[in-house]
Amino acid sequence: MLEASMVREGHWPHSRDQISFRFIHFFFRYIVPNRSGDTSSLACYSLSPVSAESQKLLTSARKVAQKISPMPFKVMAAPELQDDFYCSLVDWSSQNIVSVGLERCVYLWSACSGKVTRLLDLSEDGNSVTSVAFNKQGNLLAVGSTYGGVQVWDTVVNRQLKMMQGHAGRVGTLAWNGNILSSGSQDTFILQHDMRMPSLVAERRLVGHQEEVCGLKWSPDNKYLASGGGDNCLFVWDLHSLSPLQKYTRHLSAVKAVAWSPHHHGILASGGGVDDQCLHFWNTLTGELVKCINTGSQITNLAWSKFSSPLVSTHGFPDNHICVWNYPSLRQLTKLTGHSFRVLHLAVSPNG
Repeated sequence: MLEASMVREGHWPHSRDQISFRFIHFFFRYIVPNRSGDTSSLACYSLSPVSAESQKLLTSARKVAQKISPMPFKVMAAPELQDDFYCSLVDWSSQNIVSVGLERCVYLWSACSGKVTRLLDLSEDGNSVTSVAFNKQGNLLAVGSTYGGVQVWDTVVNRQLKMMQGHAGRVGTLAWNGNILSSGSQDTFILQHDMRMPSLVAERRLVGHQEEVCGLKWSPDNKYLASGGGDNCLFVWDLHSLSPLQKYTRHLSAVKAVAWSPHHHGILASGGGVDDQCLHFWNTLTGELVKCINTGSQITNLAWSKFSSPLVSTHGFPDNHICVWNYPSLRQLTKLTGHSFRVLHLAVSPNG
């Protein structure tokens, strides 16, 4: 079941009197429905031709149809949020903290208390924030920047733990796998950093993309890394490999939107940019294309529901909307509007 409610508008702090605003919309949250039925009245022995399991199914509560509110339950002003397809500037931690990169600063918003704090400011060296990503525990935040550096911060005590170099271009995408942090850059490389090693040491450099790496996601079992790039390619890497295990080249535009299904082993979804607009589903166990659908708009992000089959896609030109799809039928459940520009960033709350 999906619930949504309207709450008052909030905003990020800023120092300018007049400023151009971008907006972050929070649309819905998932709640797992109660499927258990009351079977206390059923006799232990029955002459009915209907089996006990069938009786339990027939007397169980009916599944309530999903209803997704067309209105966001919260709208927050996000001044100076970059309009850059290759950046990933929003993430939501398992501790219910939203991180947002606003030009040279990173802000944290607590979904529990509503408190907003500024974590870091890169203004001194003229640097800008290009990506943010929380680890699984939600206590560490990785921050990529224009100059190719990656900082790791402890968001509990607001202290920088590491500063890692190695990229020769902006770091537009980050992905955690336990103690391993993967970073994708404009220099076309993917670096694997082990947080237990000295800051200057990169464990592995993955070479394969010919243009900027803009999408990185680890599989639910943490064994495979999917990467999308400006070269229109989608790669799958093994945890210990230096060369891609699989290469998919069906997209006709940059591949930023990448998402592994948490419900179907080996299923990987990918979305193409403005010259492609297609949503592909791959079986990485066989290397085959399972399904493909043309969405009619640039695809910027993908995220699976944690508890059920729907998949969320965000879009740019020409529609700038959010779509919720049923999988595997790919029936569109709803279309959410409200953004006047392309929806470049997406994150899912810890409760789904």
